[in-house]
Amino acid sequence: MTIQPFNKEDIGRFLELAAAERWVAEPWEFAFLLSAFPEGCFSARDETGAAGFVTSLRHERSGWIGNLIVDERHRGKGVGQALFVRSMEALCEAGAETVWLTASKMGKSLYERHGFASADAILRWTGQGKGHAVSSRCFRALLDADIDEMGWGDRREALLEVVGGRGSVLASGFGFTIIQPCGRAVQIGPLAALNSAHAALLLDDALAEIAPGVKVYIDAPAGNREVARLLQQRGFRSQGTNELMYAGVKPAYRPEYIYALATMGSCG
Repeated sequence: MTIQPFNKEDIGRFLELAAAERWVAEPWEFAFLLSAFPEGCFSARDETGAAGFVTSLRHERSGWIGNLIVDERHRGKGVGQALFVRSMEALCEAGAETVWLTASKMGKSLYERHGFASADAILRWTGQGKGHAVSSRCFRALLDADIDEMGWGDRREALLEVVGGRGSVLASGFGFTIIQPCGRAVQIGPLAALNSAHAALLLDDALAEIAPGVKVYIDAPAGNREVARLLQQRGFRSQGTNELMYAGVKPAYRPEYIYALATMGSCG
């Protein structure tokens, strides 16, 4: 088994493995990651082809590791650890002071052995669009990277630009969100706001733009306790959780400003 660069031709194989695990993943994400930080994206190969993958993304001072997956036939052989270590090395060599990831219960012990600590939990919420006519209180606007930075403690312009470019951006003057296509469903995120009142305003206007009955995903930090209240009031249910972990310099993480992540676990 050798570790090699993840390339565009590998995307289809990754999506096959992700579908088998019922992951929510789409091709656009890999096109972005492979253009933004190709030196941190790897595949594991043997004579039969690609057996596993990992991606990473460098922000200004921090980075994210995501999409770590190994074909079931090759698990338990150290393939996942080898991929993870290579991506971690790539981020450190690129100057990332803090490295983030989201971990399943199965993967948490691996990351702890490499110095990762828990910062929060990320809950996946599912609900439906409302699609009713409203007098919109939000407006189309550019993303506010300053509010995003207040939550994550880092500038993430490249990520915000790509998700904003593929979705609809709403802003209230004190926060913003993006409505993104997600297969046959829709993702709301990121959603960053100075307080829960502005988060509720953004959430309601986003749901009003989504057709009734269309499935909506939101990944949100458990550390922001207002999120659960807002989503439960709108009929959302929590359907899974992962651990949000970091290694390196302790981040200036403030979940009270974060109401939804920008991607489904791979970039923050």
